[in-house]
Amino acid sequence: MRSYLLLTETGPVLVLTRCTSVTEQALVDHLGRRGIKKFIAFEVPVSRVHELYGVPFEVVAADISHGRDMGILDYNGPHILSSFNFDELGSPTMVEH
Repeated sequence: MRSYLLLTETGPVLVLTRCTSVTEQALVDHLGRRGIKKFIAFEVPVSRVHELYGVPFEVVAADISHGRDMGILDYNGPHILSSFNFDELGSPTMVEH
């Protein structure tokens, strides 16, 4: 499982996914169906996300372990950005669908 902070057209979103890359077509398609066509992604350590989100993380992770490609954990931009230091984020990946 992977977690990504996405900077989207409408603001930051924190997602969990079973996809091994943020550019994997299944993830890009899933995001596209949610109206997210362009984003900058930063991988975030799953252990850190679990530590910060606790039970909500476990609920979304359970959905993913039962076959979902992706789940949104948080879409509150100020909360997401205040929860992570920049040095916790991976290198940015830009995706335009």
